[in-house]
Parts: sequence; structure tokens; C-alpha cells
Amino acid sequence: MRRRPRSPILIIGYITLFLGFLLLLFLWSWQRLPLSDTTLSSLVVTSSRISHQFPDPRTTVEKRKEVDEFYIPESEPYLSVDDLFDYGAQEEKGKKGDGGEPFLDDEMGFSDLHGHGRPVGDDDKKRSGGPCRMETCFNFDRCQITGALKVYVYPLDKFVPISSTYEKILNRIMSSHYYTNDPDEACLFVLSIDTLDRDELSHDYVRNVATRLKKLPYWNNGENHIVFNLYAGTWPSYNETELGFNVGKAILAKASMSVEQFRPNFDISLPLFHPSHPDKGDDLGTAVFNEFPTHKQHVIAFKGKRYVYGIGSETRNSVYHLHNADDVIMVTTCKHGKNWKDMKDERCDEDNKEYDKYDYEVLLQNSTFCLVPRGRRLGSFRFLETLKSGCIPVLLSNGWILPFSEVIDWSACTVMGDERALLQILDIVRSIEPEKIFKIKQQTQIIWNQYLSSVERIVDTTFEIIRDRIQKHSARDLLIWNTAPGALNFDMNFADDIDRFPFHHTGNDNSLRPNFTAIIYVHANAAGPKAVGAYSNSALFRLVKNAGKSKHISKIIVMWNSNRAIPRVWPEVPVPLKIKQATSNTVSQRFLSDEEIETDAIFSLDEEILLSPDEMDFAYSTWKLFPDRLIGYQSRSHYWNEPSEMWHYSSKWTNDYSMILTGASIYHAYYNHLYWIKVPPAALLLVESLQNCEDIVMNFLIVRTTRKTPIKLTWKKIPQDSARSQLSPDRFKQRHTCLNDLAEIYGSMPLRRSNVRLDPVLFRDPVSNLRKKYRQVEVQS
Repeated sequence: MRRRPRSPILIIGYITLFLGFLLLLFLWSWQRLPLSDTTLSSLVVTSSRISHQFPDPRTTVEKRKEVDEFYIPESEPYLSVDDLFDYGAQEEKGKKGDGGEPFLDDEMGFSDLHGHGRPVGDDDKKRSGGPCRMETCFNFDRCQITGALKVYVYPLDKFVPISSTYEKILNRIMSSHYYTNDPDEACLFVLSIDTLDRDELSHDYVRNVATRLKKLPYWNNGENHIVFNLYAGTWPSYNETELGFNVGKAILAKASMSVEQFRPNFDISLPLFHPSHPDKGDDLGTAVFNEFPTHKQHVIAFKGKRYVYGIGSETRNSVYHLHNADDVIMVTTCKHGKNWKDMKDERCDEDNKEYDKYDYEVLLQNSTFCLVPRGRRLGSFRFLETLKSGCIPVLLSNGWILPFSEVIDWSACTVMGDERALLQILDIVRSIEPEKIFKIKQQTQIIWNQYLSSVERIVDTTFEIIRDRIQKHSARDLLIWNTAPGALNFDMNFADDIDRFPFHHTGNDNSLRPNFTAIIYVHANAAGPKAVGAYSNSALFRLVKNAGKSKHISKIIVMWNSNRAIPRVWPEVPVPLKIKQATSNTVSQRFLSDEEIETDAIFSLDEEILLSPDEMDFAYSTWKLFPDRLIGYQSRSHYWNEPSEMWHYSSKWTNDYSMILTGASIYHAYYNHLYWIKVPPAALLLVESLQNCEDIVMNFLIVRTTRKTPIKLTWKKIPQDSARSQLSPDRFKQRHTCLNDLAEIYGSMPLRRSNVRLDPVLFRDPVSNLRKKYRQVEVQS
């Protein structure tokens, strides 16, 4: 019996079922294949680089997001430091060829660059198998385990020009306590070759850097060197790895550093700052109002350029969607570069017209938040500009390692957005409570003032981060870095316990070590007795007796800096009395800082100043309430003289003051320690040459550290001999000179005026003297 032929439809059905079965089997097998994290990381990095080479200027955020979703993982755009260790190691594995080794083939000896324009070689792959860390590429044997970090700067080559910005960096180093002219003493080495601008189209670009590095006597493939860089790469891609030389094992202090190229615990991310950025001084910024709640005209604002061609304008091309010309100002201009008219798009004319309606500085001052999108590179000048003005930065620069992020908690003073979610920014900033806005704004000023306000502070912060890495036993806690007065004013070699410092104390804090040490300074210019036996009724002996009668005295130290003979017999006092002979003939010797001072409070006294025990006790009681201030009985002031265009020193009794003389003052012992490590060497030389002005320098130091004025107590008449020496024409002329020279050395005038005077309760009130606690204060005044 003949079989009926199968229908063609039935045959097609069998074939379809068979193919479907094969497809399911293939999909099931593919899902079981392991896809490593390394492969994913390589895909992300490769896709990211491709997408940033030649972006379409008219690409909207929505279109960019559709593309990004294929390769960007669901993670925060700003990675934590802990994430970076794994990320760097994964990227390193993904960069090797089939044989597991990097490719080397071009004129510089490499083509597949790892990081900062250098090959992945043995120098960058120590026992950990990953990129450089302090433990693998830094020679700790060259560095001291305590004390200051010593930095050597190579001699300048007069045939190699340097930019004004790099000159500021070098000047700061060579005028600081970090500097040493002995390379054998140095822990770090800084190039005299300007490496800040590595854009080949820039007039500051230095050629043949690689050849010059090989000629340096201590280069040693970059070991213990630090290389500063602000700009890398050139148009159109602005590749940050294009430095034009191999940094080897050198620490790279660089602006606009990305997650892919950053070596955690080794490199340092710098802020991008303008050539006009102050080289030193205290630029307090323009945030003049600290009102709560904040009432600004605009919630958020942005005024800047957008690039009609090239990298870096995906976000800027789309901000106009947020603009409402009311509380949200988002204006851009296409006027950038020489060929912008040839490349302009359909929105350029409208954007340029709207752009001209607003003043940039006015927007900064009248906006609560300021948008900070990436530019050609990840960083931009706008970041520092917004911090300076007190406008809270809203960051849109995915993958950017924020400046000094190793120690600064940027989440406390910025709003971190995502370039892929531009249209959500308004909802984010409007949802932030007024209390948090106020707190964030305050934190922007702390970070700006302490670490970013000048080239001096940027350089110091860089070195102090490295110092904390080297001297880990005395490294400062992140709390210290992110609170006033900041880590630059904390030297943990002074004490291990944070309570030993004058900061972060509440009124009458019991954590302070009780009582005070009186340091009486005897100097050559004082009108003291000529013969040893004439001291019995001298002002010096009376002062020693009165100090011994104080209820809060712990020890008396007499610092003898005079060619007069030291008395053999001294008054009997109930506390230890020690006579110290000055080791050098400088008035700075009065600021004694050694282990003999066992109290937190120091009462600094000149031998001709006579204070009663009650006056000392009242000063100490006041100091316990304000342990970070300079407190005393004799005040002075300064003022700006317009005709001479100079600062003038004044001893007139007015309603305000700006300085307290250290001849009758009380302050924290830490300031004596700080005097010898923070006062610029040029200021110390000035004091030594004039044998004067050490008290002015101490006022500069304390006010610049705390940003708080000194405090005057009651009013005190000066003994005739002391007044004669202090008010002499020569002395006054010297102090005028000191004020102006110190303002030049520091780069600003840190002194602040105050009209606060603290008196004891019932001071000069018409009541019985028996009701007053400090009865002798009025008698001596």
C-alpha cells in the first residue's frame, strides 16, 4: 500500500521545530558560559572611549542615554576609593595581548599606554601585579618618619621657559618649610621642567621632556618624584594619557583625572585652576551672606560655552531644556574657537542672544546651586568659581576623580549628578531641605578656604596628603580634614590626642589640661638692673612672686635672652621655677615649645609687665572658654593709609583693635609649636633681623589659623619704662615695616578688627569689693 506523501506544510513545521530546539539549546549553553568581571570592565572602558571621540553636537541626552544603556553598568558615576582598587586591577588585565604582555612598538617604546602616557612595564607591576601604589613604587627609606616632608626642586634651566602658573608652584615650594637644597636630604623631588600644559597646540607646551628627564641625576625612572599636570591631550579627543613622556614610578598630581587612569593611593587629583589664581594669601571668597534660610533669586544657574564640534558638549547642548528665565537660568553660547560660525547649529543664534542677557558673577552670587558640567576635559574652572562664591556645585562629569578626594568628603559640599540624567537635576535640587542647603554651603567655604583658595594651599594640601601616606602613625583623621580649621593647621607630631589641640572644644571643656605655665621673657632691650644684687625689688622679681600666687599656676619658666648676669637667688614660689638660657639671640626664643610645658595654656609675660594674681586668674578663666584665641591685656590696631598706600601700626586707645601684645597674654601651647613649623621662613628671618615684631607674627599665625579675632581683657596701663620702649620712634617705624613686609610674605592681611572687651562680673560697678571675685583687677587697672 502506497504511503501518502507528507504535506509541504507539515515538513516546514518539523524543520521549524528542529531549528527552534537548536536555538533554545544554543541560548541555554550561552547563558551557562562564564562572563568575567574583567571582560565587562574591558567592554565598558572600550565603549566609553569610542563614544567620546567624535560626538555629534546635536545629540540629545535622551539619544545618548539609549546608547549608553548598552554598556554602562548600573552604578554611581563617581566611584569610591575602595571601588577604584578593583577597577584598576580589572582594567590592567584587560589591556594585555594574547601572550599576556603589553605591546611595545613605537618611537617612545610603547603604543598600548597604561595610565599616564607610559607603558605597563615591570616598574608598574610589582609583586601585587597591579599599577603603582606607595608600597610598590615609592622608596620610604628616603623620608623621615617624623617632622616635615623635605622636597628638592631641580635647578632651573634658563633655556627652558616655564609658565607663570608653574612658577607659582615652584616659588611656593622653595619659600616653604618643605624645601631643601640638599638632594640627599630630600624625600620628594620636583621637576624644574614645566609639565603643567601637555597640549601640543599650547604656547606653554615644553618639547623633548622625555629626553630632558633622562638627563636628571636623581630621576631613577621617577622614583620619589612628583609630576604636576593640569592639561593633557589635544584637539579633538583631548586624551588624558597623552603627556608625551613616561612618568614611570613618579606620583602624578593631575587635574581632570578619570577613574580609568587614576592610581589609588598613589596619584593625586588636583583642581583645575586659572593662571590668575592667587599664588598665596587668604582669598575669602565672595560668599558674603550666611543667612538662613537661603533666599536666592535663582534655584540653579549655568552660564557657559557649548562646543558645536568636538568632545565635551553632550550635557551643555541640552541644558536649554531646563531654562525657564525665572528661577532656573541655563544659558550657553556657541562662540568658541575660530570656526564656530562654520559649525554652528540651528540653536546658536537664539542661545547667543539669551546668553548676553545675564552676568556670570551676578548669577554666582544670586543662585543657590550652580551647574558644573564637564568641558573638553573632565574638570573645569567653574568648579572653583562656584565654591568661591558659596554657590553649591551640581556636578555633571561622570568618571571624574574629584580634587583631593582621598581626604575631602565632597558629598558634604556638592550635589553629584549623572550626565545621563540631566532632566532629573531640578527635582533633585528642589527636594533638598533648607537645613541641608545651609550646611552644604558652610562646608563649601571650609573646603575653599582651607585647601583651594590659592596655589599655596593647593601645593601644601598635595604634600600633606603624601606626608600622611608616609607617616601613617601620625596621619590625620578625615574628620580633621573636613572640619575647620583643616588638616593644614594640624600637626599630629604635637600630640596623638585630638583633645590636646585648641580646636573643637566647647566652653570650659574638661578635656583641657588644667592650669597654665608662665613664661617670662627677659630680653636685652629691657630696662633691668645692671647688678645681680639689685633684682630684689625689680619688676621681674615682683612678677615672679605674683605669678606664684596665682590659683592656676603650674610652673614658671624664665627665658633669659640677655647679656645681663642671671641672679643667683630667686624669690621662693610654691611651684617649680626654671631659668632657661636662650640658645640664640632672637626674640622668637620666647615662644618656647618643648616637653617642659606640661599644660595646655601658656601665659606669656615680659619682665617689665606687672600683673596681679587676680589678673592672671581672670585671664585663665576666660581662656578656658576660648582656648583657640589669643587673649590679653594690651591691644594694638592696624589701618590702611590711602595716601601712602601702606599698612600702618597704631597704639592709640580706640574702640577697636586687631592685635594683642604677647607681653601680657595667654594662649594655647600648640601655637608655640605651630610658630616654628608654619610661620614662613622669610617671616622668621624678618623677626631675627629686626629683633622685633614677633608678637605681630604670632597674631598673624593665630588669626590665619582660626579666622577669629583676639580678645582684649579690661584695660591695662603700661608701666612707664615699658611704654617708653614700646612707643619709641624707631620701634614704631620698625613695626610699620613689619606689617607691610608680613602682608607681602603672606600675600594678604589676615588681621581682623574687633571691638569686644571682656571684663569681670561687677567690674567697676558701685558695689562692695567683697562681692567681686577678682578684686585686684580694678586696683591694678
